Amino acid sequence: MLKYILKRLLLFIPVLLGVVFLVFFILNLTPSNPGAAILGNLATPEEIAAYNEAVGYNKPFLQRYISYVFGLLRGDLGVSYAFKKPVAGLVVGKILPSVFLSFSAMLVASIIGVTVGVASAVKQYSVLDRVSTFLALILAATPAFWLAMICIYFFALKLGIFPAFGTATPFHYVLPSLSLGIPYSASVLRYSRSSMLDCIRQDYVDTAKSKGVPRRHVIWRHAFRNAVLPVITTIGTSFGALIGGAVVTEQLYGMSGLGTFVSTSIKARDVPAVCGSVVIIACIFSLVVLCIDLLHAWIDPRVRARYSKG
Repeated sequence: MLKYILKRLLLFIPVLLGVVFLVFFILNLTPSNPGAAILGNLATPEEIAAYNEAVGYNKPFLQRYISYVFGLLRGDLGVSYAFKKPVAGLVVGKILPSVFLSFSAMLVASIIGVTVGVASAVKQYSVLDRVSTFLALILAATPAFWLAMICIYFFALKLGIFPAFGTATPFHYVLPSLSLGIPYSASVLRYSRSSMLDCIRQDYVDTAKSKGVPRRHVIWRHAFRNAVLPVITTIGTSFGALIGGAVVTEQLYGMSGLGTFVSTSIKARDVPAVCGSVVIIACIFSLVVLCIDLLHAWIDPRVRARYSKG
């Protein structure tokens, strides 16, 4: 198992190199002028040219890419064009709100999706099953920003229960977590239901029932333990995608997270800030995927034996 983990960690290197190359290539294709974007309209062409030369933006594409990669291997994410500060320090200050928001949102999605999905599978074709399937279709088509505005209007403006701006206290994350977690609960619900339906029809479930095992033990200890594997994959990948993808929600709730930081950096053509943020997101996503695989191995002995053998 340790050998497998080391191999996966070594695979992070080509993944990060590829991610940085794609970001550099895409930003190189778009018409950009960081000097003009940062200095503003009052700057003279000479000042803009001097600024671009000072930050190394006028160098050839491959030279800038290789220089950035060598700095990345030393742990240097570069210096932001706009803030004149190391990107690593800027990203660290932005990543914590995004990680906490993503975790709380997926916690909401997991609680709702897994509970209702398992109940729907156990009581297939019942009223609960039909209602939950219908609600899952509606929630899957519900935009997170629309739900966020509804939550702000009712729970913050009308009722005044939760705050709707900032990240000062844990209560500030309640409405953003609901706004992001409820739409994602639809996919968790569908995966939980379909996976649970496949498992409760297996022979080992009938064998457990014939031995007189209590019904709740059959559902949660036998069927659910095998049905949870694809659900864990869905939850983990969604968590990784939310870290840098909750831009609109962060802006609606006034949260200074990583998604807002990346969006602002793209508008300013701040290449080091964009690349540094994407590198951090790629590292977190890769670690999440590795944790998902290790969790699969911990739950399923067959997966653990295959990893150990490999």
